[in-house]
Amino acid sequence: MRQLLSIFIVITLGWGSAARTSNYTLEVLAEPLEHPWSVAFLPDGTMLVTERPGRLRLITAEGLRAAPVESVPEVFASGQAGLFDVLLAPDFAASRLLFLSYAHGSETGNHTRIVRARFDGQQLLEVTPVFTTQPAKSGDAHFGGRMAWLPDGTLLLGTGDGFFFREESQNLQSHLGKILRINADGSVPPDNPFVGTEQVKPEIYSYGHRHVQAIVIDQQHGTIYAHEHGPRGGDELNVILPGRNYGWPVISFGKDYSRALITPFTAYGGMEQPLLHWTPSIAPAGMTLYEGALFPAWRRSFFVAALAEESVRRVPLLNGGSPGAQDILFKELGQRVRDVRTGPDGALYLLTDEADGQLIRVSPTR
Repeated sequence: MRQLLSIFIVITLGWGSAARTSNYTLEVLAEPLEHPWSVAFLPDGTMLVTERPGRLRLITAEGLRAAPVESVPEVFASGQAGLFDVLLAPDFAASRLLFLSYAHGSETGNHTRIVRARFDGQQLLEVTPVFTTQPAKSGDAHFGGRMAWLPDGTLLLGTGDGFFFREESQNLQSHLGKILRINADGSVPPDNPFVGTEQVKPEIYSYGHRHVQAIVIDQQHGTIYAHEHGPRGGDELNVILPGRNYGWPVISFGKDYSRALITPFTAYGGMEQPLLHWTPSIAPAGMTLYEGALFPAWRRSFFVAALAEESVRRVPLLNGGSPGAQDILFKELGQRVRDVRTGPDGALYLLTDEADGQLIRVSPTR
C-alpha cells in the first residue's frame, strides 16, 4: 500500500509520496522507469507503460511489476530511437489486442514500425507487423511514433523528418514528416486524400511536419489536433485536415540549432498556419484534451507535456476553438515530462522522461 506524504515544497518525489499544492496533489505510482514514453489504461485498473530502451511494464495497485512484459519485439534503441507508443484496440476488453510503435532497424537503416499483439496479462502473443514507414533512413532522431484512433476505427500515426532529411517532409513519395492514416490491419482506407494519385504514398493524411509528438481527437467536435517539435523555437499545435501541407521546412517560426536561418518564411501560399506556436521551444511531448470530472475548471483544456521546459502547459480551448491564456504547471517536479494522459478516473497521469523516470497521478487536493 502506498503511503501518502503531504508536503508543500519538493525537489524529488519518492515512491509512494505525494506533493500537495493549493489545488492538486502529485502522487508517485511507479518508479524507477527508464525513459518511459507512453501509458495506457487497462479495463481492470492496471496500466501499461513503455520504456524507450524496449521494455513494456505492467503497473498494478501494488506498483511496478518487477518483470517486464514478455515477447516485446526487438527495437532499435539509440538516442531518440526505441519503443514509443502503446495503444489499446477499441475492443481491447474483448480482443485483448494492443498496438505498439517503435524504431525498427539499425543506425544505418531504420523505420518507424507498428505491430499488433494480444496481451494475456503476462506476455504478448501473435505479434504481427502492421505497418512500416518507407523509405529507410539513417540516424537515431525524429521518428515520431504517436498513434490515435479516429471514430471510424482507422489509425493515425505521426512521423518525424529523420532530422537530417527535412526536405522529405514535402516529398509525397516518403512517409517521413507526415501524419499517416491506415486501417487496423495496415491497409489503406479508400477515402484517404491521396488515394489514386500517382507518385504519392496513399497512407499520407497530412504532410509538411517536422517531428509529430502527439495526436489528440476532440471527440465532441471530431477535430484532429497534433503538435510537433520545431527546431530552436517554432514548436507548433495544429488542427489537422486531410491533404493539407503544414509547411516544414518551407515555413517555420524557429531557427536552426546553429541559429542559422532555415527559411525566410513564416507563411506561404497553400501551407497551413499553426493554431499556436511556442517560441522559444518548450519541446512538446504527449498531450491530452481534458474532459474529466475531477478538475471542472480544467475541462476543455489541452495539457501538453514539455521536455525542455520541464513542465506541463495547460492550453484552454475557447469558444470557436481558439487557444486561451496558458498556464505552466508541475514545474516543482524538476523533470522532463514525456507524456500526459487523462485517466478513466478523471485524474491526470504524467510520465517523466528520466533514466529513473516516474509515473505520477495528479488529483485534486482534499
